[in-house]
Amino acid sequence: MVHQSTFPFFDFSDATENFAQGSSEERGAVFTRAEVVGFILDLVGYTADKPLHRFRILEPSFGDGDFLLPVIERLLKSYKACSPSSSHALEDLSESITAVELNEESVRNTRNKVQEMLLSYGLSVHDTGLIVDSWIVKGDFLLVDLPHTFTHVVGNPPYVRQELIPDTLLNEYRARYHTIYDRADLYIPFIERCLIALAAGGTLGFICSDRWMKNRYGGPLRAMVSKQYHLVYYIDMVDTPAFHSDVIAYPAITIIRREKPGPTRIARRPQIAAKALEDLSHAMSSEAVPDGKEIIEVSRVATGRDPWVLHSFDQLEVVRRLEAEFPLLEETGCRVGIGVATGADRVFIGPYGALDVEESRKLPLVRTKDIDSGTVQWRGYGLINPFNDDGSLVDLNDFPKLAGYFEKHADIIRKRHCAKDKSRGWYRTIDRIYPSLTREHKLLIPDIKGEANIVYEDGHFYPHHNLYYITSGEWDLKALQAVLRSGIAKLFVSIYSVQMRGGYLRFQAQYLRRIRLPQWKDVPSEIKATLATFSDEEDKSGLDEVVALLYGLSKIECQAIGAGKNGDCGQS
Repeated sequence: MVHQSTFPFFDFSDATENFAQGSSEERGAVFTRAEVVGFILDLVGYTADKPLHRFRILEPSFGDGDFLLPVIERLLKSYKACSPSSSHALEDLSESITAVELNEESVRNTRNKVQEMLLSYGLSVHDTGLIVDSWIVKGDFLLVDLPHTFTHVVGNPPYVRQELIPDTLLNEYRARYHTIYDRADLYIPFIERCLIALAAGGTLGFICSDRWMKNRYGGPLRAMVSKQYHLVYYIDMVDTPAFHSDVIAYPAITIIRREKPGPTRIARRPQIAAKALEDLSHAMSSEAVPDGKEIIEVSRVATGRDPWVLHSFDQLEVVRRLEAEFPLLEETGCRVGIGVATGADRVFIGPYGALDVEESRKLPLVRTKDIDSGTVQWRGYGLINPFNDDGSLVDLNDFPKLAGYFEKHADIIRKRHCAKDKSRGWYRTIDRIYPSLTREHKLLIPDIKGEANIVYEDGHFYPHHNLYYITSGEWDLKALQAVLRSGIAKLFVSIYSVQMRGGYLRFQAQYLRRIRLPQWKDVPSEIKATLATFSDEEDKSGLDEVVALLYGLSKIECQAIGAGKNGDCGQS
């Protein structure tokens, strides 16, 4: 499928070339171990016992050839079995592979390796040159023309944050690919284009970050998969040595086929050894799901934009029941928000007494470190507030000390993205500040934790951007604190959140808003009174018993979520 540029007369070559010359880290290049490459080729069905020269395979970012060279090795082995003579190799092989790469050095080095392979196979110098020219494309995969559709796509797409991509390129990518949403990384449009490039019945096999499967930015891509494709296999590769170097991303192998949606087979953290992966590949593709717990099969993983739930299926049943019976948190009079991001904390935040601005322009700030103990222990930091109570920016002429402070730090403040195109509002924080939030009673929740750390704050502080908060006009916040401390918050967040290394979870607003809660008016008075006594009580077992009554949890449901002492709370 040929994509037409939104700006057909604009030359993207300079921006593309600058991007191409970045370091491997800047370009998102991570190199995959040979055993894992072979495993993925097996899973997509690109095996040497098949007439591979009749297939068309795409590698969209070949780098040093981690995928491309094994693909060629299998292709040549298959072709030798099918056609002992190489007299028609040029005709038979020229369209078998399309491999794209942006970085010139990678193209040059890998091209030389491919030439050596073809020459050692017995092809002439003439035919080798023409085949290599046909196979290898130097360019930006998201912009180059592709010659046809493909039966297979394999690879490890680049993992690049948007801020590292030149603006001209990012604007063009956004115009071409509808899955670039919110803070989506570069691998998202790579997957989109590869899926579009699949022929009917074609199969994609990628190893890449699993973040898009749950995060907000993956919603459009998940919706695309659920409508037109079948998530055939998912293999969790977190904490396995799948790459030649350590990576920050949390990898998974996804095998997606262009066919009617169906059940998904799931495996977790396999041993990275050739024989073990070969055996797992055979088991994954067997007609019936093998006995044992190594592989499970699940229906309806991909449903619209919803996050993919690929684990904890006993807990998922509990979540689904609660979702059917109780309203969302924000439908019960609660509001979820995040603290202020300034874009320049070293200017806007400091010891309260040392911030040399008018008193009315300062707010006491609560940070993650202030609530580590489970209660607010303020460490004396303040936030400079450039906003009026209604959220409009103050006039600096009215606050000479504030004006002088900002002028002193103007170089730092004006460099922020939120200030670049603003002659008037250059001194704003990224997020608008509403001082009235300081005075509201609220629950504070740190972003990254192994357990939900729910801290009550009685209306004295403004939250920092790594803290989420919940306010409510209906629920008693002490009672709500108890409910969320019980494990209900962790239950919903663990189902929908991405997991960090060490088992940590992201207690972000998008996941907190998925929590289900009864309406406060529907809670029996005796449960209301009991909940409030457990707001900061350490008796976890007693709290779980009360929450089990609140939600009508059965003993089996308590066991599934680990509530009570050994999961023994709830109704029989």
